[in-house]
Amino acid sequence: MTQAALPLRVATRRDGTRDGELMLVSACGQRWASAGPGAATLQVLLDDWDALAPQLVRRSQELDTSEWAGAGAFDGGQCMAPLPRAYQWADASVYRNHARLIYQWRREPIPPRYEEEPLVYQGGSDVMLGPEEPIVAVDEAHLIDLEAEVAVITKDVPMGASAAQAAGLIALVVLLNDVSLRGLIPGELAKGFGFYQSKPATSFAPIAVTPDALGSAWKDCMLDLPVRIEINGERFGEPHANSEIVFNFAQIIAHLARTRSLAAGSIVGAGTISNADPAAGSACITEARVRGQLDGMPEERLPPYLRRDDRVRIYARGPDGGMPFGAIDQRVEIAGGGR
Repeated sequence: MTQAALPLRVATRRDGTRDGELMLVSACGQRWASAGPGAATLQVLLDDWDALAPQLVRRSQELDTSEWAGAGAFDGGQCMAPLPRAYQWADASVYRNHARLIYQWRREPIPPRYEEEPLVYQGGSDVMLGPEEPIVAVDEAHLIDLEAEVAVITKDVPMGASAAQAAGLIALVVLLNDVSLRGLIPGELAKGFGFYQSKPATSFAPIAVTPDALGSAWKDCMLDLPVRIEINGERFGEPHANSEIVFNFAQIIAHLARTRSLAAGSIVGAGTISNADPAAGSACITEARVRGQLDGMPEERLPPYLRRDDRVRIYARGPDGGMPFGAIDQRVEIAGGGR
């Protein structure tokens, strides 16, 4: 029996609590209304997805019929991350071009079997930033970089789930900025134990969307749209999220579940979006710098890393011109005595 479609768009409104208030968002992204006490937070919804999600779809349809009468005007500035704290944040690297350029920057070979099984690391998930919360760094000397990515939020995934099963366990799709401190990465990796201080809090676009709500923009378990990155109002890149990939989300999730289960509310990323075509630009500064170096560009002409008061904006546009996830729009702040 075919599962009923679940076109659903949700966001988390800042209400003074740690987990915020779950809100339903209209298809145009301009109105929102409380999801109600039965699904007070996104984690509550995820914990009982199969029962609660159809109810919220019906509630959204009722709001559509009334043209969202009584609903508030959507405001990304009032949003927390869709899931402000998550049980797990696991990030893969599935874009061939990004791996090629980043490992060249590290002066290391691409890991063996890169094309055979997903490359994944586990990030910090206790603090997730909302779309307009600042990127706070200690010092510009840490070389602050952005990384535009697509991720999914899962339902409960049993250990040993196949890729086909995993495809049906994707609850929501999100857009994020996985900030990296490039100046700290080489020293951390040299210790042989992975990232920690070089990976501060991750930022999220305000709206989480079910695959069904994306329609044709969800293809083969990947977002099938370009993602635009702007720095200080200027286009930095617009790579396509479903181009030149090694693995899709179903395959990444199945890899993660090989020896363990995943709790509902696990966030799984696909890594920095990257296309080989230089016209697509880049979704991270380091990649753009390596491109420039390969073209013989002098250091003074390479794009600089983020500095105090720089603004980063990340969003995707659907075929109708709308922004299904809303936008990340952040300013860089330097804490303490750093530059």
